[in-house]
Amino acid sequence: MAIIVNLDVQMAKRKMSLTELAERLDMSMTNLSLLKNGKVKGIRFDTLNALCAVLECNPGDLLSYVPDSEGGV
Repeated sequence: MAIIVNLDVQMAKRKMSLTELAERLDMSMTNLSLLKNGKVKGIRFDTLNALCAVLECNPGDLLSYVPDSEGGV
């Protein structure tokens, strides 16, 4: 996938555990872990907004684009 999730980087910058982030977002640990590990196909804007608010960052701090070597979309 060409979109990389950098959630772990932002959590480390704020010394925040997955448990603490899940509690502050009122989100399940399972869903947050799947997101953190890039195992999801999409993210709702509401979730992205909440992550940015709690982690005090911008969407671009959480997501980055890396072109696939295959060149397809």
